[in-house]
Amino acid sequence: MSSRRTASEAFEKVPTVVFTTSSEAAAALAREVRELIEQKNAKGRPAVLGMATGSTPVPFYRELIRLHKEEGLSFKNVHTFNLDEYYGLEPTHPESYARFMADQLFDHIDIPKENIHIPSGTVPGDRVFAHCRDYEDSIDKLGGVDLQILGIGRTGHIGFNEPGSSRDSLTRRITLDRITRQDAAADFRGEQNVPHFAITMGVGTILRARKLVLMAWGENKAGIVAKAVEGEVTDAISASFLQEHSDARFFLDTGAASELTRLKLPWLVGPVSWTPQETQRAVCWQSARLGRPVLKLVDEDYNENGLSDLLSEQGPAYQLNIRIFNRLQHTITGWPGGKPDADDTYRPERAQPFPKRVLVFSPEPQDALIAIGGTIDRLREQGHTVKLVALTSGSLRVPDAAADNFASTLLELSMTDSKPAQWAEQKSYSQSLLNIITEKGEFGEDPPVLRRLKALILRGELRDAAASVGLSSKEITFMDLPFYEAGRYRRFKTSKADADAVHACIKDFRPHQIYVTGDAADPSSVPSLTYKLIREALANCSKDDWIGACTMWLYRSKEKALEPHEIDMSLPLSPAQLDRKRRAMSCFQSLSSLEQNMPITNQNTAKLYDSLGLAEYEAMEAFQRARAGA
Repeated sequence: MSSRRTASEAFEKVPTVVFTTSSEAAAALAREVRELIEQKNAKGRPAVLGMATGSTPVPFYRELIRLHKEEGLSFKNVHTFNLDEYYGLEPTHPESYARFMADQLFDHIDIPKENIHIPSGTVPGDRVFAHCRDYEDSIDKLGGVDLQILGIGRTGHIGFNEPGSSRDSLTRRITLDRITRQDAAADFRGEQNVPHFAITMGVGTILRARKLVLMAWGENKAGIVAKAVEGEVTDAISASFLQEHSDARFFLDTGAASELTRLKLPWLVGPVSWTPQETQRAVCWQSARLGRPVLKLVDEDYNENGLSDLLSEQGPAYQLNIRIFNRLQHTITGWPGGKPDADDTYRPERAQPFPKRVLVFSPEPQDALIAIGGTIDRLREQGHTVKLVALTSGSLRVPDAAADNFASTLLELSMTDSKPAQWAEQKSYSQSLLNIITEKGEFGEDPPVLRRLKALILRGELRDAAASVGLSSKEITFMDLPFYEAGRYRRFKTSKADADAVHACIKDFRPHQIYVTGDAADPSSVPSLTYKLIREALANCSKDDWIGACTMWLYRSKEKALEPHEIDMSLPLSPAQLDRKRRAMSCFQSLSSLEQNMPITNQNTAKLYDSLGLAEYEAMEAFQRARAGA
């Protein structure tokens, strides 16, 4: 293994490079691939690349395409081997990895088709073993993989090497873990449609590559990345085996790196600039570590937990504890829009103007309600003008069963009414929908007419959910941004039309407050893409007279929850308010397990505040402040 470069990396057992953004990391890796191809060409030998799928390598593949189209990088002398493929899917299936690679890379470069190697998802069961052995032989005949690209799943898997995969495992068919199938549920319109099996390169196969680079983006990957980089080598986390490779590296953005010791607990590895947030992080960490409220920490606690520098700079402990306790306490408010005619010196939101125009952005229709339904309820109750904007239709997440149920009900109505002639159009429409659903099967592409129906079903669910928290249908805007309607999960690309639509929405409403999510999401996800559109729109409003009076609050939906040192505003929810939020959530038919657990996340945030010594609440919704004009 390569030697560590700095003292700050002392806890890391595999070289790890942290980039500001995924785009920077992708560009750096693409440059390495270019150098490898050019070196191999000079020697008259092919470059052999191991390829990964999923949302993580998308920025990397786009950079390779750019190098090909704009800088003339040729792939004619390149052979590729993909890590895995879902078992049971045809290569033409929209969610097969063969189709993914064609869409994301191979159809846009000059690689010969015979040089592309992907495990077959349709090989007969009695031929699987021989097929996997042949795949291994094909790699060996080309001299092995020069550079293997990897991603990492929430279970810590590389390829589809789920927990329990051994260090020496080879290419084989494997049963997919429940968490892995949950993560793919949106792609397949429901967990029930996700294949149970896949063919994957083994850990041993992967480790035979001369070089390995594992990429990871976003805070949702941070916990498992830290375990793989800093934890013990274990078959429970197949990515941890990279620690044993002589030339393996992790390429991370700041979100995916956030749980590494050098970023999460920097005082354990070297000098720290004690900013207010870093100070709050250290004190909250110490309180949790010792299981004692902030106000009960003493000087010895700081000295014995690597925080003597903080104590000497800002101590004694008693005064430091009070300062942090007050800062935490000042984040708590029952007035998310500001309390009128009140001293707002220590309140997270200013009192004036009152009432405020509040813009709540929801990447898909359900996101905002499940994440901050209690806050929306409170804002509306306290007299603010609230506009909930569903940025995309969400049609891709609606299962066929919901559309089938609607069409079947409509067909039955048309056949049982006493005047069937008046229902001719409805009967024809419903029957055509049922035919479409049958003909395309579970995994076929939805034609526009079916996507439109699914969008309308989700609209109805959102209206019902919004009513549970006091919003009328007039206070909801459905934008149906074009990038979503033209794409699929992991493959979206925004355009000027999307940016113009978001800009017009903000400019017309002239909000005093904006609630938005996606800052910590995977870069290719819907929340991340819409977040970037919103920030771009706000930048374009920087000279407008209203922008200086606009505050923006970041919330988390499916991403990792905010920690106490990151929270600038926290809204307590009573048991009755949490029940109203649950009722709102129950209006949605197709929530993922992460979404269904949002009330538990809210309760856990309240427990964190309680453990730090603050008041005990049933649940809390949390927010981080952002600069609207940045």
